[in-house]
Amino acid sequence: MFKKDTYVVYGMNGPCKIVNITCLNIPGCDRKRKYYVLQPAGSSGSTIYSPVDNEKVGIRAVMSKKEAQALLDDVAGIGEIEVTSEKFREETYKEVLRSGDCRRVVALIRTLMGRRRRRIAQGRKITSVDERYLGEAMARLTSELSIALGEGREEITATLTDLLHASV
Repeated sequence: MFKKDTYVVYGMNGPCKIVNITCLNIPGCDRKRKYYVLQPAGSSGSTIYSPVDNEKVGIRAVMSKKEAQALLDDVAGIGEIEVTSEKFREETYKEVLRSGDCRRVVALIRTLMGRRRRRIAQGRKITSVDERYLGEAMARLTSELSIALGEGREEITATLTDLLHASV
């Protein structure tokens, strides 16, 4: 069980702060069941209620500062993800984001940046699906890295982008 005022990564919502752990007084809910009250990072108006014993949605601790720095140090060695079929490209992107594996998210970002670069070289635009998943992957990863390293998201985004471009 996680403690109040800590950050966790909650499913597809990304990093969230546990603002409370309580039993809910809502009709239809088991009043003895404990819930995490989560506030998504960067979204002060949203609140998520998740049972402490929830097994359907993955929840994990935000990476430590040491893990975050190690990930940034390894960016150059992380390759692109393999998309076995154009038909299932978007499903592959979703699966990577659902996994919550930061190394795979870096690989997804590298893949999408590479696709954008190749398409532009051909005189074409990036697809809307690629653009959406690139934005989502960057937002989720930079948000977690920002929390772990105690730096602003803009700084982390610039650092990550520089590292990805330097290792092309």
